[in-house]
Amino acid sequence: MRAHEAGALHAEGYRGPAWLQTPVDVNALVPSLWASSVDRGDDGVLSVGGVSVTELAAEFGTPAYVIDEDDFRSRARAFKQTYAEVFDSLSGGADVYYAGKAFLCTEVARWVRDEGLHLDVCTGGELAVAKRAGVPGERIGFHGNNKTVAEIRDALDHGVGRIVVDSLEEIDRVAAVAGQLGVVAPVLVRVTVGVEAHTHEFIATAHEDQKFGLSLSGGHAFEAARRILDQPDTLRLLGLHSHIGSQIFDTAGFEVSARRIVGLHTRIARELGVELPELDLGGGFGIAYTTEHDPLPPRHLAAGMAEIIERECRADGVAVPRISIEPGRAIAGPTTFTLYEVGTVKPVDLDGGAQRVYVSVDGGMSDNVRTALYDANYSCTLASRASEAEPVLARVVGRHCESGDIVVKDEFLPADIGAGDLLAVPGTGAYCRSLSSQYNHTPRPPVVAVRDGVARVIVRRETIDDLLALDV
Repeated sequence: MRAHEAGALHAEGYRGPAWLQTPVDVNALVPSLWASSVDRGDDGVLSVGGVSVTELAAEFGTPAYVIDEDDFRSRARAFKQTYAEVFDSLSGGADVYYAGKAFLCTEVARWVRDEGLHLDVCTGGELAVAKRAGVPGERIGFHGNNKTVAEIRDALDHGVGRIVVDSLEEIDRVAAVAGQLGVVAPVLVRVTVGVEAHTHEFIATAHEDQKFGLSLSGGHAFEAARRILDQPDTLRLLGLHSHIGSQIFDTAGFEVSARRIVGLHTRIARELGVELPELDLGGGFGIAYTTEHDPLPPRHLAAGMAEIIERECRADGVAVPRISIEPGRAIAGPTTFTLYEVGTVKPVDLDGGAQRVYVSVDGGMSDNVRTALYDANYSCTLASRASEAEPVLARVVGRHCESGDIVVKDEFLPADIGAGDLLAVPGTGAYCRSLSSQYNHTPRPPVVAVRDGVARVIVRRETIDDLLALDV
């Protein structure tokens, strides 16, 4: 069938994307989208950790990010325990680095520390949070494609366990700072292996045109290893690092990347005489934002990756090195929902006789820019009551002066949704608060952690005074 020139929204009878089905019960929750303690009571009100959203809204206001602390901790533990169990029998074991860029604050860094995970930071600011939370230096990895001299010095002063070098120039920079401090800097080489994996597709060529890493095919990664090994007084090469994408739902993309990164590992052993002790496989593990997503649990991911690594190392005749991974979204994402209050509700006629209801909330792209930035899909539900009204196709939009200020592109909501209702959007724990802004001079929402019937603020709401504080 020929596509409509103006796009799918204007095709006859548009009823949303193919994966979005009209719900039998508009009040039903899809468990895979929500933190483990989220439930809907007989009155239709959502609760998390034993606290209702109406209580949360009354005490903390809206919009607000609401995080289930036990859910976060259990996901962190699952990764740590699973990868340790799977890789302990193959090699020196495995380390799990929580990718702080997904979401980081002092309290979350403490959870990561307490659960025995390592922490991946990529700026001096993230390192400052880690230090404030008491994360031991040896459990911190420092990423970034353009680290400043001051950041490198701060990292080495704190005794970070690894610096992931991202360029030949940076090798010299780290070595110089290490020399000034009289320390030997532990480093990994970030390798661009020419593989990009997103969801169920991967492409194995022409993906080295990016700012991250050192090219494998161009020989830069091998040269980086050689230069580091030539400076043992200031640098210690721990191993190689590879990251192939985001929202990965299977291990297919690792087949090609593992073959290539293990091949480089083997070449370094044979030509430079050093079998490196570690191999970092990066992160990017996917989560369910909507019913179209079907992520693998950590055990299946670990088993699949272990099988691939073991096979490649055995084929090359090298020992399986100690493995590390960097989940961020897969730990933080599902733990959190954003709670909004509905304001304006506006029905809009589409071509072909279809209709969409625009539901405006008191937040928007300042607290979740991913829809506008990445064309990301989200789900949502009426959170403050039950409804017997029929489901209608809706679009949840924000209050900002941008037509692209969309929170949820397509969702079925009850036809009687109206001003004052509370709306919850799941899966907002990763890259929502981290990418938030003060667009239109909008104060950023608080982060409220809930556990065992107790809710507390772990990042306070910004105020108008905060917005004005930096003006001179």
